[in-house]
Amino acid sequence: MKFSRIHTLKEIAEIIGCQYIGADDFAVHGMNEIHVVEPGDIVFVDHPKYYDKALQSAATIVLINKEVECPKGKALLISDDPFRDFNTLTKHFRPFVAANVSIAASATIGEGTVIQPNCFIGHNVTIGKNCLLHANVIAYDNTVIGDNVIIHSGTILGADAFYYKKRPEGFDQLLSGGRVVIEDNVGIGALCTIDKGVTGDTTIGAGTKIDNQVHVGHDTVIGKKCLIASQTGIAGCVIIEDEVTLWGQVGTTSGITIGTKAVVLGQTGVTKSIEGGKSYFGTPVEESREKLKQLANVKRIPDILNKLK
Repeated sequence: MKFSRIHTLKEIAEIIGCQYIGADDFAVHGMNEIHVVEPGDIVFVDHPKYYDKALQSAATIVLINKEVECPKGKALLISDDPFRDFNTLTKHFRPFVAANVSIAASATIGEGTVIQPNCFIGHNVTIGKNCLLHANVIAYDNTVIGDNVIIHSGTILGADAFYYKKRPEGFDQLLSGGRVVIEDNVGIGALCTIDKGVTGDTTIGAGTKIDNQVHVGHDTVIGKKCLIASQTGIAGCVIIEDEVTLWGQVGTTSGITIGTKAVVLGQTGVTKSIEGGKSYFGTPVEESREKLKQLANVKRIPDILNKLK
């Protein structure tokens, strides 16, 4: 998430009420999660296991719960609860604004686009030309939809990320200030749910087609011309490269990459990153030819046992 203007380190520290290490006028351009940070971004870290990763990341401002040596060219925000203060910044720079109409006045809708009854189009949504949104489609604030996109009834774009911190009193939600970006010529079936990024974008690449009842988690990036069949569940922060096919009821773990032109057969659990250009099946996932050989051998076990007897 980039701020509307460049802020200073001192200004950010005043918003969250914390101490800082660095020049008062150190430039702060935005805030992001560690996998998408850039110079000028704030990243937060609240566990010693990840201190080095955060301090050595591309982010130049680290919101951290311990005073450590500040890397050259960077700044620190010292907080007793970085998770809480990251949420404070999200609420400050991307606050929730209640709607009072079905299509916000700040929404931009392109020529030739048809929006069927009972759709909700939130603040600052952009929809391109010649799109068709069927009844009861929901586009949360800041969603971006390209040209020639078809979205079927009941689909929701931009729900919050499923991201929580366990505390003694219960689960504390990490607030979502990101977006959903749907590129040109995408088709999305009925009753799909695509969560927005925590601070970045959840992206569906140009020409991709998604069947009914598919879930896409926060900050996931789906490439161009992919095919994703019904009841597939894609976790957060997944990278699906171009021309991937996921058949029905595929599930993935978070933070993995599925390579270009991979084919994942139905009911497969993708538990790790997989190379492109191959076919996969099973849980845990393996190349489909090898997995099917294993299943064929399992069927032979009763005969083998009878022979041994």
